[in-house]
Amino acid sequence: MKRLRIYLDTSTIGGCFDPEFSKPSKILFEMFDNHIYIPVISEIVVKELENAPKKVRDKINSLVDLEFVQSNNQIIELATLYIKSKAIHEKYFDDALHIAIATFYNIDILVSWNFKHIVNINKIHQFNSINILNNFSILEIRSPMEVISNE
Repeated sequence: MKRLRIYLDTSTIGGCFDPEFSKPSKILFEMFDNHIYIPVISEIVVKELENAPKKVRDKINSLVDLEFVQSNNQIIELATLYIKSKAIHEKYFDDALHIAIATFYNIDILVSWNFKHIVNINKIHQFNSINILNNFSILEIRSPMEVISNE
């Protein structure tokens, strides 16, 4: 069976150390360790982690089979379309980049604890409408709870 590629935004990594989100976040990381899913991050995640506590930065280094993807001009254009369409405010451009990166690289699921800007059904519909109009696939966006619940 194909292993799903899971794009992690920064909130999912930090969630391992947040009392509200730690249990499901840690289960997700165990699933990576057990080769159930393939973790994917981008340079946006690395940049956002620069000022994070060491234990959060170290969490990424513990991942096995970590896949690293980078943004490019097409991704920046797609993120800009999310902003122009008002799916997300321009001050959250990095969040738009996470979504565009996961879309561009045809990642199976983007996982986040950001319920305001990313894991939000109305916004997901907006992102995917833009994706379809621009010949990209629909992107699954879920919280870690949804990803681990079937295991």
